[in-house]
Amino acid sequence: MTEALTIKNITLGEGKPSICIPITSSKKAEIIEEAKRYQKEAIDVIEWRADIFEEVENHAAVLEVLKDLVNVLKGIPLIFTFRSHQEGGEKELSKEDYVSLNQFVIQTGLADLVDVELYQGEDTVKKLISVAHQQHTYVIISNHDFQKTPAQSEIINRLKWADELGGDVLKIAVVPNNTEDVLELLTATNEMKKHTEKPMITMAMGPLGVITRLSGQVFGSVLTFGAGERASAPGQIPVQKLQQVLDVIEKSMGEK
Repeated sequence: MTEALTIKNITLGEGKPSICIPITSSKKAEIIEEAKRYQKEAIDVIEWRADIFEEVENHAAVLEVLKDLVNVLKGIPLIFTFRSHQEGGEKELSKEDYVSLNQFVIQTGLADLVDVELYQGEDTVKKLISVAHQQHTYVIISNHDFQKTPAQSEIINRLKWADELGGDVLKIAVVPNNTEDVLELLTATNEMKKHTEKPMITMAMGPLGVITRLSGQVFGSVLTFGAGERASAPGQIPVQKLQQVLDVIEKSMGEK
């Protein structure tokens, strides 16, 4: 059974999946304007995709955006994500700069969760988790496969590895090439519940995988991403439609 994780006014792992919307603008003013619009839409969680920010290598500029975001979001949990190019991001940083940026953000205390990529390596992941937990910041350990859907056993192994490294939330996103791949992802998610109590975020990207963004309450994924100004990954559903469908699913499940 998933152990619920409460962050500010949101609890991951209870009831329907929480909805996260990514901020995908490149300039500070546009980032803040996006945040203002989303704050009014009663979104559960906001993710700042900092790899899209044109000044992401300037820590002082990153700090100013974080301060303004926290002020605008008024209690909505904030995920800080620098997505590397190899996992679908806009930019690439050296390992040293990746660690430095994430460590800096963690130490500001302004982000509630920080996304750390599993394949940055065990030493990097453990170091950032250690820093984050000292600051009472939660860590999402993530993995994105934009080529394929690994076998069910491999999906489970990657999630187990993220768990063993100390992640607070375990995340994997894959690309399905057929309906069997979608079933692999859903079955692996359901099976992984036997091996961990930590919240998981799993999804199959693209049109084939849309069902995985809606079925978290059934299979065990606690958060789903909706598209705002633009999608940050293939297959994201516009957030208003996502809210409507999840509400219908929750209602139907409650009527059993």
